[in-house]
Amino acid sequence: MTPEEQNFMRKINAEEKIEPKDWMPDAYRKNVTRQMSQHAHSEVIGMQPEGNWITRAPSLRRKVVLLSKVQDEAGHGLYLYSACETLGISRAEMIEALQKGTAKYASIFNYPTLTWGDVGAIGWLVDGAAIVNQVSLQRTSYGPYSRGMIRICKEESFHQRQGYEALLVLAQGSPEQKQMAQDSLNRFYWPALMMFGPHDSESAHSAKSMEWKIKRETNDDLRQKFIDQTVPQIEFLGLEHPDPAIKWNEERGHYDHGDIDWEEFYSVINGNGHCNRQRIEHHVAAHEEGAWVRDAITAYNDKKMPTKQKTWRKGYLI
Repeated sequence: MTPEEQNFMRKINAEEKIEPKDWMPDAYRKNVTRQMSQHAHSEVIGMQPEGNWITRAPSLRRKVVLLSKVQDEAGHGLYLYSACETLGISRAEMIEALQKGTAKYASIFNYPTLTWGDVGAIGWLVDGAAIVNQVSLQRTSYGPYSRGMIRICKEESFHQRQGYEALLVLAQGSPEQKQMAQDSLNRFYWPALMMFGPHDSESAHSAKSMEWKIKRETNDDLRQKFIDQTVPQIEFLGLEHPDPAIKWNEERGHYDHGDIDWEEFYSVINGNGHCNRQRIEHHVAAHEEGAWVRDAITAYNDKKMPTKQKTWRKGYLI
């Protein structure tokens, strides 16, 4: 290894954070950029299935809580896009990649929210799965990503609790409300397990991400944590577990579970989910409608900022 590579690995092994101005391998920069940008895209696209229910929430309290949650997701996207920009990529480039389909986001946001129960299921299961993954990311090796995750995890914890509370009310309500909760659990449970990604042996990035400590735990280990914590939560709700094969394994100290439909997973991430096209089309439309705001901000900054203070990078003013 070159002296730069040796010093880089020394920092990784010593649990020192890699900072934006530090030397890093191009592959490390690319790997972190890919993971952070996909995370940011997921936060922003994830606003759509819940934002659709703000005007239809069953009470003023539910409306205010959901509105607050969706605003948080926008903030998470902002933190992550900003952290990603420290690696030399502009936000415009990231958004263009998302809209052209060359960048991915969490597959679960391509499923429709058909009932109010789905909003609760997203908060409980989807944000619950996100917390399991993101708690370990607070120790990721890239400094801006690690620090951003500390605040994000605190807010995601609130999201998970509001979702679970919403489903708890339904589960304790009328037979029709309990059935709504059961139906939402059935439809979102398996996609939530897919959020952790494919088995590590089939993941193109896991091995290197683990070596560089971008990821701190494997996909399968994180998925098992989520399964183990979800079983007693389902029991407390008084609902039936969607996985008939779920069974406690005394020897392993974990729950055994059924097989995940990986064909469905790959079909959705490749653009064939229920709402893939709808999600991107909505994002493109909102982006275009907001162009005048970005243009106005740029014009204002041009007017107020002395020319000598302007800096350009890859064609974008920073």
